[in-house]
Amino acid sequence: MENNHSIEVVNDLLGYDGLKIIQRTDMFHFSLDSTLLADFVVTTAKTKNIIDLGTGNAPIPLFLSLKTDAAIVGVDIQEAVYDLAKRSVELNNLSKQITIKHQDIKGIHKKYENGSFDIVTCNPPFFKYIETSNVNKNDFKTIARHEVLITLEEVIKEAKRLLTTKGSLYLVHRTERLMDLMVLLDKHKYSVKRLRFVYSKEGEQSNMVLLEASNNGQTIVKVDPPLYVHEDDGYTDEIKRIFRYGKDVKR
Repeated sequence: MENNHSIEVVNDLLGYDGLKIIQRTDMFHFSLDSTLLADFVVTTAKTKNIIDLGTGNAPIPLFLSLKTDAAIVGVDIQEAVYDLAKRSVELNNLSKQITIKHQDIKGIHKKYENGSFDIVTCNPPFFKYIETSNVNKNDFKTIARHEVLITLEEVIKEAKRLLTTKGSLYLVHRTERLMDLMVLLDKHKYSVKRLRFVYSKEGEQSNMVLLEASNNGQTIVKVDPPLYVHEDDGYTDEIKRIFRYGKDVKR
């Protein structure tokens, strides 16, 4: 729902005067989840095409532009969000590398030949939607957080058609839904390759998990070291490193 009192702001995407991102005060701002997911993605010289499903205002494509020269597509169903993403890409002079599309994720595979992408990324809605959920189904923030317009399984099915054989799907989700992820990925013939558990602080329970799954790959799971976000005096050194990713990269 449009908010006539919303205000647009331009923020630094990361912790330095580098990439910029346009945000609106009435919308779901890009979060640490998206930043950590983009950092978790592994690209190589063979990575040619990447698609980010539910791109929001494009934090993941923007971050990935620091890691790879691959062509990147971002897809979002909300027109106002798509507009912010498109203008953020233009603001950073990245239109030759990043293409933003205003489309529904459901059925997006029909727009491309099967196996068109080496990598699919997605920071999906974290919460299941049920009829008794007390939410505004047209609200920007509700759509970002709840499975109102698309379910986790629908994301996984679309990614399956988009990926090359042994291409990689990268997801970030709440740790409490890890079993849902594993069951659905197995159902649709993915193999989980890497997991990394994220913790707010050392000694607390994990609240987030980063996951890489291979399309039809072998089931050999690697669990990366834990990622701690905060320490007593602020962000941990690793989070600070992620925020400063690409600082010395010549663009």
